[in-house]
Amino acid sequence: MANPRELDKRRKSIRNIRKITRTMELIATARFKKAMDRASAATAYTDRITQLVSDLTKTGLEVSHPLLEQREETENATLLVLTANRGLCGGFNGNLIRAGLARWDELQHVAPNRRLEIAGKRGIGGFRFRGHEPDQEFTHFEDKPAFDEVDEIAGRYLDDYVTGNLDRLDVVYMKFHSVSRQEVAVETLLPLGSLAESVSESAAADSASGGEIQYEFLPSPESILEEVVPTSFKVKLFKCFLDSAVSEQVARMVAMKGATENAGELIKSLSMQYNRARQGRITSELMDLIGGVEAIK
Repeated sequence: MANPRELDKRRKSIRNIRKITRTMELIATARFKKAMDRASAATAYTDRITQLVSDLTKTGLEVSHPLLEQREETENATLLVLTANRGLCGGFNGNLIRAGLARWDELQHVAPNRRLEIAGKRGIGGFRFRGHEPDQEFTHFEDKPAFDEVDEIAGRYLDDYVTGNLDRLDVVYMKFHSVSRQEVAVETLLPLGSLAESVSESAAADSASGGEIQYEFLPSPESILEEVVPTSFKVKLFKCFLDSAVSEQVARMVAMKGATENAGELIKSLSMQYNRARQGRITSELMDLIGGVEAIK
């Protein structure tokens, strides 16, 4: 027969754990709402910059920039993997690490010189455990990545690309679509081929619909383009960090909610076992008492 005292002790410990997981769920929910607002604002900003480049193309200007040019040979490639500093967020970190390892192996056949950069303690530990030492580590990004911090990293990538020290930049991150949908994304941010494609599609759509320029560009479309293209890359990279931050909080919120619910079910099961054991012990003591009374008679 189970010991009622041990069952009660275990039930109390699970109740304490449930309080912790419930608190972590509430914290993740609050952080998620703030992070989602920042990510939504960045999405609108990114779309607006793309629209600005599209408006520039309507002036008859050919979109030409070093960041948009494809390299004939890829000698130097960098892989940036965005993970979390903490766990307790389901398969968030594991999925990112697996995708990062797969892309790292692909780059081995594409570029002779590879560079690995990882944001997040979980990703750093995961790659090290598999024998891959990061060339650079970032552990200061939490649920509120600042644009100035990302701008510093993006500026280094831009300088390396323009000088020829970098031919390709791949980023592995968790892309946020909605609360119920996040997916691992592996995107090539340099060269900015995706920007050129989106601009071409937008320009073609506007031409088909007969769209016209609604404003003038001063001092000139060319000078504005020189500023907009690098800014678009910085914003796209910043959006990757924001999406990962939002997705991490969603994953932690869902994981802690599941842990809280499982703890509640386990407490119910232990309460039933405790009641049965307690009733069985009381019945056994009553039978001993009745047997003693009968023996005295």
